[in-house]
Amino acid sequence: MTQKGPWSGDRIRQFLQDIRVPIRLGCNGASGHPVLVSLWFVPLDGKLWCATPQSARVASLLGQDPRCAFEVSVEAPPYRGVRGAGLASLSPQRGEEILRILIERYLGDTRSKLASLLLARVADETAICIEPQTLVSWDYQARMRDVT
Repeated sequence: MTQKGPWSGDRIRQFLQDIRVPIRLGCNGASGHPVLVSLWFVPLDGKLWCATPQSARVASLLGQDPRCAFEVSVEAPPYRGVRGAGLASLSPQRGEEILRILIERYLGDTRSKLASLLLARVADETAICIEPQTLVSWDYQARMRDVT
């Protein structure tokens, strides 16, 4: 894996573990235009995991072409984050497991109406495993100090 930018590998791993924003995942569309989706994610064992219904367009597209790009960044100044490219694979057998991990990560527990709605369709869920090939960090905190 290639890594660039101001952050060490440990700093990148810590950022991805701590942040609770969706990953922006880009894949190749059938028309040749990129398709971009936002999904909850969790870093596990050096990979980024998401979950989506097996019938979702993103699952179909990644099943046809595993190449993808992604970005995880803060949504307010000072801007910083990680982007990269990698290969995605689908894992229907891990769909429920990853969905439950994502619900805990983003909602805190499974007692909300949203969690119930997501878990009601768990039989159709597939996990998306993104294996990064490149990671690029950026951090504009120093140069944006006076705008925060």
